[in-house]
Amino acid sequence: MKTLRIVLLAMLVFTLAVTPLLAQTPKVEDEVTKLKADYPRGNLTLSGASIGAGLGAALTIVGAGFGFGRIGAAALESMARQPEVAGRVQTAMIIIAALLEGATLFALVVCIIVAGAARF
Repeated sequence: MKTLRIVLLAMLVFTLAVTPLLAQTPKVEDEVTKLKADYPRGNLTLSGASIGAGLGAALTIVGAGFGFGRIGAAALESMARQPEVAGRVQTAMIIIAALLEGATLFALVVCIIVAGAARF
């Protein structure tokens, strides 16, 4: 748990330290004209949406994995304690897992849409 906290703190510090660097725009007009010619979609200023979309997708996948693990563990424990209701528990587990998968897919689609809307 201590290692996880250190990793999360390092990611937070890195994200906060890099943000001003990525937000800078070129100051010389000639450089801006050259960059616009090289990159017709826009300039090289990172909007931050792509970073947010990547972090959102990562958190979604980690949360879904944790949720699936908890569902499976609880269902197996319940089946081990009362084998006579294993069929009903399995049905309920599959329904809950399908709902979790739907929510995860929706969150990932939103992250992909946000990443597609990011302008560089």
